[in-house]
Amino acid sequence: MRAILGLWTWRHNPLRRASDRIEGWAGLVTALLLLVLVPVAGVQAASHTRGALLRTVAEQRHDRVRVTATVLGPERGTHFDTDPETGAGRVGEVRVRAVWTGPDGVRRAGLTNAALSAPRRGDTFPVWTDARGRLMPRPLDVASAEAHAFLAGVGAGTAAVVLLEGGRRVLVWRLRRARLVAWEREWRRTGPDWGRAGTGS
Repeated sequence: MRAILGLWTWRHNPLRRASDRIEGWAGLVTALLLLVLVPVAGVQAASHTRGALLRTVAEQRHDRVRVTATVLGPERGTHFDTDPETGAGRVGEVRVRAVWTGPDGVRRAGLTNAALSAPRRGDTFPVWTDARGRLMPRPLDVASAEAHAFLAGVGAGTAAVVLLEGGRRVLVWRLRRARLVAWEREWRRTGPDWGRAGTGS
């Protein structure tokens, strides 16, 4: 904003330098791009992410089957497990040894998570398996897909802001360095004559 105001202030000033004009226009262009590109980047990223995640939701719902498992006994020494797809355990789930029958009709047993506060032998709970009865993580739901898409949009918009403002700041830094070099050159040329009688005559 300061650069844009500077552009307006210097518009008719005879002391205006080319670097002042460039800095002012850079601020104006950056502001316009922030107003236009940032929302577009956010919406596009959110839209593409949402489409991809909703396809994943449909695929997982098609490939995974919910079946009922029966607790054989709690697993000693561990209370929580991690979801291979999210990297975190679900709150309130405990690790148990259970048995279930897959969609193929084969009875299987193994360790899994159960949303049971105090699991006892014979308790039942739902699990997700593939067509062969192998345990699978809970399918991604639409609400989670929407939330991830929103975060992707926010991230893309933030990245656009950082890139645009970062580019403007780099340009301003280079312009100011160029000004300092020019001032030093002018000082070396005119500085030694300061204070002398008849300077400039």
